[in-house]
Amino acid sequence: MTSGRVWRLGGLVLLTAASYPLGLALGQRLLLPLLNTAPAYAALVLLVRRGRRGEAVVAMLLWAAVLAIAGTSSFAAWPVDPGPLVVNGPQYRDEMLHWIRTGQGTEGSPRLFLPQHLLHLAGFVALCLATASAAGIALGAVLMNYMGYYVASLFRAGVPIHAVVLLGWQPWALCRVAAFCVLGVVLAEPLLARLRPYRYEGLRAARPYLAAAALGILADWALKALLAPAWGLWLRPLLPAAA
Repeated sequence: MTSGRVWRLGGLVLLTAASYPLGLALGQRLLLPLLNTAPAYAALVLLVRRGRRGEAVVAMLLWAAVLAIAGTSSFAAWPVDPGPLVVNGPQYRDEMLHWIRTGQGTEGSPRLFLPQHLLHLAGFVALCLATASAAGIALGAVLMNYMGYYVASLFRAGVPIHAVVLLGWQPWALCRVAAFCVLGVVLAEPLLARLRPYRYEGLRAARPYLAAAALGILADWALKALLAPAWGLWLRPLLPAAA
């Protein structure tokens, strides 16, 4: 790995991690995902214009990992409940806690979650193509934040930290996030190449990345259908009654 790549990725990690305390301290709920998105999108545009699609994918995957770790940690450690500053955070937390306690909800039923996932996928693809992935990545930050807030809420409610680490972020959600990161890079290029032309061979050249994204999406659906019912049961006895 060259020193330039190390500096780029290191800067992406630091700026993304710093966006959480800054965004929460400023107290504007719509500002937080924009601060999260800015360093990742700048890196994406820079790299794809230089013909470094693979490095852009690595940068986006790293960005998502930082969102998961830094976001969850910041929400868990913040002196007061940061829910009002997390778009859809309290709603998603309540939906997930209800599912853990009762088994009711979309999480454990393919009949219910597949239409929702297909709608989210279609919306993400459309936003990426229409905005060179700027809006899609911002939407991804919103999604990562409300999932991270739910995981942090488990800790704030008194679930043991080892259970939060092992059971908070579900493997199917991680597959979905990885797939969307890859799609975000690939689907940014058609419009970027039109706005300011550079050497771009079309989506056909990105078929391996599209195939990897498709596998991630299928893994999301399969793992969720297979594991979600048991996942809720594992978490249920660990959740305090007052949570």
